[in-house]
Amino acid sequence: MSALTELSPGVHFFPSAVNSVVVEDGRGGALLVDTGLDDSHGRKLLRALAEAGLIPTAILNTHSHADHHGGNTFILKKFPHLPVYAPPLEAAIIQHPVLKPLSLYGASPLPDLRTKFLLAPASPAQPLQSGPQSVGGAGVELIEIPGHALQMYAVRVRDVLYAADGLFGKDALAKHPLTFCADSAAQKVSARRLGELNGVRVVLPGHGEPTPNLAELAALNLAAYERTTQAVLAAVQNGEASIDDLLARVCSALGAEMTHAGAIVLNRAVVSAHLTELVQGGQVRAFVAGNRLLFAPES
Repeated sequence: MSALTELSPGVHFFPSAVNSVVVEDGRGGALLVDTGLDDSHGRKLLRALAEAGLIPTAILNTHSHADHHGGNTFILKKFPHLPVYAPPLEAAIIQHPVLKPLSLYGASPLPDLRTKFLLAPASPAQPLQSGPQSVGGAGVELIEIPGHALQMYAVRVRDVLYAADGLFGKDALAKHPLTFCADSAAQKVSARRLGELNGVRVVLPGHGEPTPNLAELAALNLAAYERTTQAVLAAVQNGEASIDDLLARVCSALGAEMTHAGAIVLNRAVVSAHLTELVQGGQVRAFVAGNRLLFAPES
């Protein structure tokens, strides 16, 4: 029995911690959308594809986070001429994955930041523009949804929407109260736009189960994103502080515990993104004092 789960005729997903989507081309081939964290996911995905009698025609990575393209390497070992596509900026990071931990840490990454969760193997991703098109022979519509990453695509196939990390399932939101983002304001705009799409019968988040309730899922995500914004604002209102001090306050307020360097840099980026949103919204000011970058409520 195939490990693929049908979402619609010719559109399937491979359920895992990070979902992969399989879109048939009608000739025995299939586009693979997101390949998971590592070789293990890639191996299981190819096995599921073979059980369904399908051969991969191309890989599309919705964005450059390691858990969405780490499986590329194993798949490319088996199919070395398979083209790989991604949004233009994300394609550059997938080609040069050290850019991800480098951007989070701000310098050559610590050994603890060179794990598979932040530093996937490089793969030859090609830039791909958004819009309706054929990718690997499969007809898809690529929708720009920046925020979680600086560039990211949702993938629509008729009445099926793969939201990638533009929307998260309920359990994922509960597990990660500081939902990662590079631009929290754009993240909210993208979630709102997705929630307003018409004609979507089923939506699959990158992390979570498929659901017919697109508007409800979008509203759940918007509430979680705004909860983080308000937690950051409350932390600032407790007294001027640096980003790291604010991070500790926010984690305490939201019940998040960080035990390794990767969690620190990821959540620090989240707080930084929401601070930018609050500064741009006129609620918080940033200033330099005592050789530190500090944040305080805007008077």
